[in-house]
Amino acid sequence: MARFAYVQQFLSGGTAAASSKPPYLLSFRSSTTLIASTVNLAVFADIFFYSLVVPVLPFALSAQAGVPQDDVQYWLSILLAVYSAALFISSPVSGIYADHTSSRRWPLLLGLLALAGSTLLLAFGNSIGLFILGRVLQGVSAAVVWSVGCALLVDTMGSKVGVAMGYVNISMSIALLLAPVIGGVVYNHAGYHAVFYVAFGVVGLDVALRLLMIEKKVARQWIKEPEAESPQVDAEKAFPANPADGKPPTNSAAATPSTEAPIIEPGADASDRDENNNTTEVDKEKHRGRPIIALLKSSRLLAALYGILVESGILIGFDAVLALFVRGLFGWNSTAVAVLFLALFIPGFVAPLAGWLSDRYGAKWPSFAGFVATIPVLISLRFVTENTIQHKVLLAVLLALAGVTLPFSMTPLMAEISYVIEAKEAENPGIFGEKGVYGLAYGLFNCAFALGGIVGPIWAGYVIESAGWGTLTWNFALWSASAAVVVFIWGANTPRAPTTEDAPVEST
Repeated sequence: MARFAYVQQFLSGGTAAASSKPPYLLSFRSSTTLIASTVNLAVFADIFFYSLVVPVLPFALSAQAGVPQDDVQYWLSILLAVYSAALFISSPVSGIYADHTSSRRWPLLLGLLALAGSTLLLAFGNSIGLFILGRVLQGVSAAVVWSVGCALLVDTMGSKVGVAMGYVNISMSIALLLAPVIGGVVYNHAGYHAVFYVAFGVVGLDVALRLLMIEKKVARQWIKEPEAESPQVDAEKAFPANPADGKPPTNSAAATPSTEAPIIEPGADASDRDENNNTTEVDKEKHRGRPIIALLKSSRLLAALYGILVESGILIGFDAVLALFVRGLFGWNSTAVAVLFLALFIPGFVAPLAGWLSDRYGAKWPSFAGFVATIPVLISLRFVTENTIQHKVLLAVLLALAGVTLPFSMTPLMAEISYVIEAKEAENPGIFGEKGVYGLAYGLFNCAFALGGIVGPIWAGYVIESAGWGTLTWNFALWSASAAVVVFIWGANTPRAPTTEDAPVEST
């Protein structure tokens, strides 16, 4: 029974008995490096599996599911949209669940089960119905990884959230870089099922790291060391509701009303303090249970979510049509299509720079610059119209430029989500309760990303079929321009909530 209790505590990450021995290699397993690596591998595994089948889906729909060639574009768009729909629905649920559990570990492990089920269904399914079910489970897994993983990064990285999100984007870029190439090459040389054997290997490594990791808040049961605190904790320290001991200060400086904390009146007796404390609790209770409303009242957050929706719609929209476009124009096979994706994702390694800029200067200007720079790139894609070497080079160059501008659009907005929560907590300490709402907030991020993933492929597929490639490119350019306007008007320059030495935060 003792061993079973240890296993249960290990999986849940809950509080252990005071007399229990610390886990083996506790310092290493709870280190910032390992936690960040675990989250980045989880993101890599999710995106790797997603992108692994992108180059082969048009061929697999015909060969595995028996879809007529004329219907391939329709069902390809449906499969991309189904994934995004599952991601959209399950993201807030997984985020809320993560915020109300004692550990982020258990939701991450549940996400692995969904990913394993998805891999099996897509690997061995022989009907469009099984393909759709596999994409649904894949969307559920992605919801857990992104909601819980990003929240765990915020818990761990403190003031370096932007840089951390940059490395998340690098993990995504590496997955997007490698998976299409591996998928295309393996499919051509070893067949459809062999593509998924690679995925099982990545999932196995992901399982090992998720089981090895120990969260810092769990590790602090045994070790005490200075750690980078989450922005929400920093905000609470900057604007305390009460002194640490719950008593009025006794030194001479504290007796001066002008230097006293605003919550505790100088010289107030115990009954006054109780009344003040009760009022604070009532105010916190008022907001408890509806944090989503408090979040959605922030124009900064809504601007960030719209920008994420647009970036996702553009990226996944091109995923839906680019392979078929180059196959029809250039006559390329799946390997050539996979290599083309290299031009789009290799430049994504600039993402940590975009995150560093947002940590230092705020998310507004890096994101605005990214969306503005994306506009001429998208418009210029309309000039790729002929099967010549010049047009092939032009396409590769333009995709590489988009690979630089798109990370600058999205990475700062991912960090902006944590900045908004920090600012709101600073304005109204305790508004989000003791456990915070980072899981829910990044669930909303997932919702925005997923909604873009629904709109983008359907929009792209419809425009390609009815008006052609050139019309699609300027459509997406206008969409990028709308995001630039929204970020410019409602974005904020302040990267984090103020401390007592900082200037007041911008209005949310």
